[in-house]
Amino acid sequence: MSVITIQLGQCGNQVGREVFGALCGDLRGAHGLCSRREEDAYRAACGERFFREGEAGVPTARAVLVDMEPKVIGQSLSMASRSGSWTYDHKSHFCQKQGSGNNWAKGYAIHGPKHEEAIMNLVRKEVEKCDRLSGFLTVMSMAGGTGSGLGAFVTASLRDTYPASFLLNHVVWPYGTGEVIVQNYNSVLTLSHLYQSSDALLIHENDAMHKICAQLMNIKQISFRDVNQVIAHQLGSIFQPAYTSGGATQYSRSPLGDFMEALVPHPEFKMLGLRNIPQMSENSLAYSTFVWPGLLKHLRQMLIANAKMEEGIDWRVRPPIPGLPVPEKPSPNSRARFNTSIANLVTLRGKDVHGVDLGGFQEPALYTSWRNAQDALTVWKTPRAFNGYEKSASLVSNSQCLVKPLDTVVGRAWKMFASKAYIHQYTNFGIEEDDFLDCFTTLEQVIASYASL
Repeated sequence: MSVITIQLGQCGNQVGREVFGALCGDLRGAHGLCSRREEDAYRAACGERFFREGEAGVPTARAVLVDMEPKVIGQSLSMASRSGSWTYDHKSHFCQKQGSGNNWAKGYAIHGPKHEEAIMNLVRKEVEKCDRLSGFLTVMSMAGGTGSGLGAFVTASLRDTYPASFLLNHVVWPYGTGEVIVQNYNSVLTLSHLYQSSDALLIHENDAMHKICAQLMNIKQISFRDVNQVIAHQLGSIFQPAYTSGGATQYSRSPLGDFMEALVPHPEFKMLGLRNIPQMSENSLAYSTFVWPGLLKHLRQMLIANAKMEEGIDWRVRPPIPGLPVPEKPSPNSRARFNTSIANLVTLRGKDVHGVDLGGFQEPALYTSWRNAQDALTVWKTPRAFNGYEKSASLVSNSQCLVKPLDTVVGRAWKMFASKAYIHQYTNFGIEEDDFLDCFTTLEQVIASYASL
């Protein structure tokens, strides 16, 4: 089944371009210890999901590109064509010559209604080119105007137009010290609206990706493209084909359906975090070897201690001991509270993958009391290596991992709102103070629900 990617705004189009590049790069790379038949099945499954047959045999991305300014879309179309390995459909994009000025209200209340018909028409044409539709992956930021505001509007339109299709929003969380003064307002408005329409929100934090670039990739002068390539690598590691059960003989045919079934057991809980291991520069990778017990030990502790990368993990954070109450405050021997999960999806790729022991991820102490640990953990595997890594593991977690950054954003936005700072920029385009209050209420309930796990 196919997934249509909707790239929204500058960030969404730049990240989306890197994702398709990473997928094609993986298909061109070494396939590891799998048979020719298995390699062919892998390529066919990836092709059905994210690409369709294009001119001269070059795969065309199943994507719709949307931005209110033409520059980034033009760059994306050009860079894809120059790659020689894939391309965009040059008729499947929408842009104007007037941006949203980092104003969520302008993107949502002005550009959304004005251009809804044209954008949804492009989506419909892309849907008609799918033999079977699994759903939509939107790629967007939550700090600016077009990606966040128009993105929230388009998400609601997708839900209304295709109510039976799965809808996953990939959202890039802004830097904590961002350049957009109203980014906390935009973030609150974006997340609250997406929570009403989307099946799940998969979050990447720019600050965490920046640290990976600096500390794991050894990049000295970090650009947005470096950050976006790390995001793309992580997304590819979970969206490329994998067997959804140990005895499977073919790759999953419903990627978003299986994804939602594994990770979103309750509509109140739909915020997902992603980690993968190992991640390093190509120069370092060439001289590195890994064993599954070591990789999974680190990945498990990353989950428990809510660490975004394997360097600097707090090994003092431990699961609660059964029968003993969980302390409200971290103990003196721990810098962080234990991260409780609702559901986890572990994807393993590479050599000797079928003999890996994942018992450490099945401990009941890792999960909230109302979930059976056996049901809360899902494992996908494939002997096909990913992007040159002989062994790699990815973890998508529906857990308390985003409570702290969400609480911080809501708190900062509330302080600005209490002093009426910049509110006129939103009321000028029809977003009233009561709309802000509704959004605060929605996200405060989300925070309370996750904090109570």
